[in-house]
Amino acid sequence: MGNYHLYNPLRPMIALVDCNSFYACCEQVFRPDLLGKPVVVLSNNDGCVIAANKEAKAITDIPMFEPVFKIKDQLIAHKVNFFSSNYTLYGEMSQRVMNILGTFSPNVEVYSIDEAFADFSGMKNVSLKNYGHEIKDTIFKNTGLPVGVGIAPSKGLAKLANKMSKKIAENNHVCVIDSEEKRIEALKWCKIGDVWGIGRKHAERLKNIGVFDAFQFTQLPLQWVRKEMTVVGERTWRELRGEPCNEFITQPPPKKGIGTAKSFGIKLPDLERIEEACAYYISEVSEVLRAQKSCATYVQVFIITNYHSNVDQQYSNSRTVTLEVPTNDTFKIISAARKALVEIYKPGYRYKKVGVNLTGIIPQDYVQGNLFHQPSKLNNPKLIETFDAINRKFGKATISSGLVGTRINEWELIKKERSPRYTTQWGELLRVNSKSSNSKFQKC
Repeated sequence: MGNYHLYNPLRPMIALVDCNSFYACCEQVFRPDLLGKPVVVLSNNDGCVIAANKEAKAITDIPMFEPVFKIKDQLIAHKVNFFSSNYTLYGEMSQRVMNILGTFSPNVEVYSIDEAFADFSGMKNVSLKNYGHEIKDTIFKNTGLPVGVGIAPSKGLAKLANKMSKKIAENNHVCVIDSEEKRIEALKWCKIGDVWGIGRKHAERLKNIGVFDAFQFTQLPLQWVRKEMTVVGERTWRELRGEPCNEFITQPPPKKGIGTAKSFGIKLPDLERIEEACAYYISEVSEVLRAQKSCATYVQVFIITNYHSNVDQQYSNSRTVTLEVPTNDTFKIISAARKALVEIYKPGYRYKKVGVNLTGIIPQDYVQGNLFHQPSKLNNPKLIETFDAINRKFGKATISSGLVGTRINEWELIKKERSPRYTTQWGELLRVNSKSSNSKFQKC
């Protein structure tokens, strides 16, 4: 095969900054009394574990996405503190981290809510390890969130360096792969199943041919990797050898489909409250649609009962409606969705979930009119802009369609208390609730 790898210590470096146990740590930031204590965050409807801090993981092996009812007694016995998910809080804390990271690099790619790549091109005569510690310390000082920093010549190696920054205590949450020796050492340390870009099935296939770590993977012939693992596997192979293949995406492409489907806190038998929930969810996805300056051509609505119930009759259905003119107007989409919901709703069932999907998404500047469609006098873009501005300032659903009604808490996600929105509500910041989260959980 020859000496194919293109690793070059002088190549511009890439950093991956990843928040540790992000959701759980966000909760701890505003609850200092929980520092050093086990914290777990639960999914919508408090159904599954979606985050656990290091203290919780140290006490007992908590599988991610494990249904809570299976481990409830175990968690309570270990005095684990529980929080229902608060995505408004997590989103705002994430934005703070990304803004700070932007002061250290002109090119930042937000990879997920809790991690981002930073381009260090053009940096000369800079100690990358010291720079990584400066990033880590600044983020912690300004947000209270601990992060890990991995720096390497490619995204794949940066991901590996980030993992080593957390798993190896001597690294103190910062790891730099800036030499051939460090690259080989890191590859031999990483198990094949932990390589970014290699899924479970490919990992099993590789183990069957004697490949158990990342270094052994990089020694495979390129032709075999390309044939057996397609272009994705080849890209991973090259990245681990120090050749950047994944470009920076500082501006994510517009979404081609936007939707939401959330379980109710209680089962709903009547159409009226299901319509309220549907209208509320449409308000959410319409805001996302407007934020990316797009319009939807189709709206799909679906309803389902609880298929895990042994006592309820089961039913599900969906309907897709073509809008007369592609739009991002909340009220027009709600009107179309209501018609679809009436068609698929059947009385006599207790419904667990309603969902909406917006598809056929196009840029709002390319919307073509309809010769047979008469614009409504109520079609006022300024009104929608005002709605969005008020909700951004005072919080989600501060102002919404009258159809949403005043009973949101009866069906929205779950009947529970979430962590306060400290980042937007100063009144909540002054009213720190000292009650134990466990008492809330036990009532569920």
